[in-house]
Amino acid sequence: MMTAMSNAHIPHQTNDHVDAVMERARTAQAAFEHFTQKQVDGIVRDIGKYVYDHARMLSQLACDETGIGNLEDKVLKKQGKSRAIWNSLKGKKSRGVILMDHENNLLHIAKPMGVVAAVTPITNPVVTPMCNAMFALKTGNAIVFAPHPKAQKCAVHLTEAFSAIVAKHGGPAFLIQTIVNGNVQTTQDLMKAADVVVATGGGAMVKSAYSSGKPSLGVGAGNVPVIIDRDVNLQDALRKIEVGASFDNGIICSHEQFILIPEERMAEAVAILKTMPKVWYSDDPAQVEVFRRVLFKDGNINRAVVGQPAPVVAELAGITIPAEKRLIVLPAQGAGDVDILAREKLCPVVALLPYGNFADALAKAKANLDLEGAGHTAGLHSHNQEHQQQAGLALPVSRLVINQSCATTAGGSLTNGLAPTTTLGCGSWGNNSISENLDFKHLMNVSRIAGIINKPVLTDAEIWAA
Repeated sequence: MMTAMSNAHIPHQTNDHVDAVMERARTAQAAFEHFTQKQVDGIVRDIGKYVYDHARMLSQLACDETGIGNLEDKVLKKQGKSRAIWNSLKGKKSRGVILMDHENNLLHIAKPMGVVAAVTPITNPVVTPMCNAMFALKTGNAIVFAPHPKAQKCAVHLTEAFSAIVAKHGGPAFLIQTIVNGNVQTTQDLMKAADVVVATGGGAMVKSAYSSGKPSLGVGAGNVPVIIDRDVNLQDALRKIEVGASFDNGIICSHEQFILIPEERMAEAVAILKTMPKVWYSDDPAQVEVFRRVLFKDGNINRAVVGQPAPVVAELAGITIPAEKRLIVLPAQGAGDVDILAREKLCPVVALLPYGNFADALAKAKANLDLEGAGHTAGLHSHNQEHQQQAGLALPVSRLVINQSCATTAGGSLTNGLAPTTTLGCGSWGNNSISENLDFKHLMNVSRIAGIINKPVLTDAEIWAA
């Protein structure tokens, strides 16, 4: 079994190293570009299967290096994402002729973009590189990872493991590489040198990617409001929210942040929350205020709480809660800028707020998104199709998740139609270039061969007819 490279064996990198990495990547990509669909798919499948088969070891590596998240949830995430992503890629054409449009006499030919620079975050140090590598190689590209400094060992390990898979299939060396001991400058140099950038991480890094002068695919901040409608089973909805909001200690960008409850069912919701064995609830004003001060420092998220278990977050607030609790729920004073609890918290803490009619619920959800998280995700537990459509029209989000745990399904699932991914585009609302889940199609160019359409040309009268 391959092991992560120790820091003692990682050479110091300079800006010149980026040039060397890119030279090797371009040589490898030029050779890989001629691989057939079957050869490419064999490599991509085995990359996903490696993560699936070694999910526990990789999860432990991620926990040990980053110090955030939940081991068992990480195992489930690696198994679930690898399975769902390969299932979505299997059988899809991405090399050579991918479509023959006989009606319009168009032939579509897929071509690589070249070298993909993938900036990967501390919050997802295994699954994001896996996903990016599967998408990049599926479309004939080479890929270079620029990992968060506290997730470097994970990236190096995956590079070694994935490169061994490429070699096993007769692929070129250096098709997959990692910039080690990097910094802001080396990452910027890499982004400027590559052909396309996939940036998954903080807002500053994503902004830097868009300023690199190269086509870039980034993500926006998450801050998911969830509306519980009047026609659903309240206990079932709260259970799904608890599963999502507590998953991996709340570091999933699409995890539920703010629950909106019908005002006449607020007391019932609180009673249910108090009976849920993994939920800790407090409406003590003094305790809620202490959590506000601990979660946010000078208006920004306190890094000490990010990805920590609920009991640790509580301990930082000077409060002791049972070790088995996975989620802290606190009442908010209002939505948007009324209460700082309306912001993204990146830990297993969720705010709760009542609403009047459904229009009021939408207004409160939109206020939160306008404050932070516009373009990302919202959740709705409802069987009312009119309300579902109203929410889809009113909320500035790229995905509205219905009757599901947002954290575990907004990034694509075997149970919904969203593309499985780890990069959730937020559209112009979040200053992103795509308003959908990143997929392999975003990492390929398409040449279209246009012949003459073999049917009569419409007259002007026919074109302008009502």
